[in-house]
Amino acid sequence: MKSPDLTSLEDCGVHEWKGALEPLKAAAAHARLRFAHVDLAKAKDKATLFAEIDRALSLPEHFGHNWDALADVLEDRDWLGKSGRVVALAHSDAFRKDHPTEYRTLEEILGEAAEFWQERHVAFWVFVA
Repeated sequence: MKSPDLTSLEDCGVHEWKGALEPLKAAAAHARLRFAHVDLAKAKDKATLFAEIDRALSLPEHFGHNWDALADVLEDRDWLGKSGRVVALAHSDAFRKDHPTEYRTLEEILGEAAEFWQERHVAFWVFVA
């Protein structure tokens, strides 16, 4: 799959991704965005989902491992940094199938964070693989 232009803030949001993550990682580097790979194959329930998100995104110590805390931290400039981020959710199919409610909530929170940053002219991309 061809890498998107990650410098185009108008297109930021949650997108499907097919194929290897290396092109996304390279595109993120080219756009000077931090890249994070969240491996949902390691997420067997909500607790391990939060643990994997926390690990992959290097969330602040005060992150409370719940939906409200995730929503808050994703809209925190200190965590995001100056330039923005690209988040790749790999192996999402099994978690989506086994935990549809939690997956929908995760996708909604990520989408709201993308809208929040887009309104502030900061890149926040999420790719679901």
